[in-house]
Amino acid sequence: MEEKIRAKVEQLRKMLQSDGGDCEIVEIAGKTVMMRLRGACGTCPHAMATLKGYVEETLRSEVDPDITVERVK
Repeated sequence: MEEKIRAKVEQLRKMLQSDGGDCEIVEIAGKTVMMRLRGACGTCPHAMATLKGYVEETLRSEVDPDITVERVK
């Protein structure tokens, strides 16, 4: 499952990068993905909405419905 998560995050990064942001996986522990937001996403007031509403929801719908994404600073 870790390979599927990493592959999907690489696809999602392209959208974030097009808006001046980026993200990186810090750690994957079971079905919990710890991520760091960078660039414009790191300081955006809507960062949690992006992380939960876009990244987490995409991973849940396309990889596993039990995945959770946590923000790491």
